[in-house]
Order: sequence, then C-alpha cells, then structure tokens
Amino acid sequence: MPYDDSVPPTRRARPLLAAAALAALCLTTITGCGGSPDTAEGKGADASASASTSPSASAAPEASPTASLPQGPLTGRTVVIDPGHNPRNREHTKEINEQVDIGTGRKECDTTGTSTDDGYAEARFTLDVSHRLRELLQAQGARVLLTHDDDRPFGPCIDERARIGNEAKADAVVSVHADGSAVGNRGFHVILPAAVKGGGADTSKIVKSSADLGARIAGHFVRTTGSAPSNYIGGGTGLDTRDDLGGLNLSTVPKVFVECGNMRDPKDAALLTDARWRQKAAQGMADGIAAHLKG
Repeated sequence: MPYDDSVPPTRRARPLLAAAALAALCLTTITGCGGSPDTAEGKGADASASASTSPSASAAPEASPTASLPQGPLTGRTVVIDPGHNPRNREHTKEINEQVDIGTGRKECDTTGTSTDDGYAEARFTLDVSHRLRELLQAQGARVLLTHDDDRPFGPCIDERARIGNEAKADAVVSVHADGSAVGNRGFHVILPAAVKGGGADTSKIVKSSADLGARIAGHFVRTTGSAPSNYIGGGTGLDTRDDLGGLNLSTVPKVFVECGNMRDPKDAALLTDARWRQKAAQGMADGIAAHLKG
C-alpha cells in the first residue's frame, strides 16, 4: 500500500542544544531549507517495490563483523546499526502487523518501508548503507553490531530493535532509513527522541546525548554528501523530535533515526540509488558518530 502521510505524527519541541550544535557544525555550508511532517516506523509498502532490485554495484567491500578490529580512536566503543525494515517483511504481513508495546501505546511490529518509483526498496537501501557504515566504524576500532543482516524472515520488531541496542550497552545506536514523502520534498533529516515516560518507556537519560549525536550526524552529513537538510520537516535544521517511535521510546542508550532522503522524489531517488552517494552517506554518519563519541 502506498505511503500515507495524511496523519502527522505527534511531535514535541526540538531540543535547543541540538539546534545550536547543528548550527555550529553546518549552517555555514547550507543557505536555507524548510519544514513539515512525515516518516519512519509507519512507512507502508508500495505495490511496485521490488525487494531484490539493486540499482548499482557496491562501491565498498563488506567487512566481516567478526574480523579482527584495528586499534583506533573508537577502540572500546560499541555502536549498533539498525537497518530500517527487512527485505522480506512484505512476505510476512500478518506477523509485522502484530501490535507491540512501545511504552506510550502500541504499534505495528514493523512495516515494509517505502521504495523509489523504479522499485528500489528502502530495506535494500538501508542494508547497503549499514554495511558501508559498519566497515567505516570498524576501521576506527569500534565494535559494531547490526540489529539484523538480511538473516531472518521478517523484523525484528521495533521493541526488539531497541532491546538489542540496550543489551549491547551501545555507546550510540543509529537507525538507517529513507523517507517516502511527496514529490518536491527533498533532503535528509535526523529524528531525535522526545522526553517520554510511560510503561516501559523512559528517555529522560538519553534525550540530551541523543540530541548531540543527531546534531553531529546532521552536520557531517551535510558536509560529506552535499545534501541539504529537509525542506519539508525540521524547520531547516535537519532535526526532528518525535515521541511516537518505539525504537526511540524504548531505548536506554543514545539513539537516532537518519532519514537519508526522500525515495519518492526523482532528484533524491537519483542520489539514493547511486552507490557512490550511498558511500558518502555512510561516511557522513560515521564522521558524526565518531565526533559524538570523541566528545
């Protein structure tokens, strides 16, 4: 079913710390953008999406997660990468539609994600970028875990994705996504956790650190990819705060979502389907994560 953005998610005010940090990092590079709603765990499938479609060959070799890690500036740090959705979710609609507890309510276990008009599935994009990001972080000595690696029939559910980062005691968790908004809506944005408390959710200890992580990723993403912050969400900052995403609500460690661009806009889609640009996207995220971890 096509992506439905008719009901904007509940939002809270962006942390001033994050906006200030982003301004210091990247507003000298980008002149202006815009803002409005969309995005993430609730993205539905497109009937024409093909989970097996891959528009270009990988520009970077995949590193083994069990390979011996070099010593580097991130030695001793753990990063969890959460590739959004799963290429086979579309084959398990009953399972992924099951409701799970997100602390402040209940939500679907997972969704299929979106795709470009040519059928390049978001789930394939997120895996490709996550592999590239893993390699870059491992080269700096980080221990890197993926919440999944195209190795399960569906999911994991959004509550399990949060639990994986929590149990790993990760120093940072980044959930990789691409948006499915209207044509003309362009650019990236980083989603930060709101201050929520209820049921199993309590983000009070991670709001500040997650805001710093998100602002640093946004600043480096601008520099490395050349993409502007979203012109339809985040008010030109590239940052958006949400209280309706289970992956953030249930996290007890610093975590953000990165929406790398809009798969439904032809200009953004041309970037997202380019292996060279995907490498830049991974590099921008890696640089932002490293800057956050180095303090």
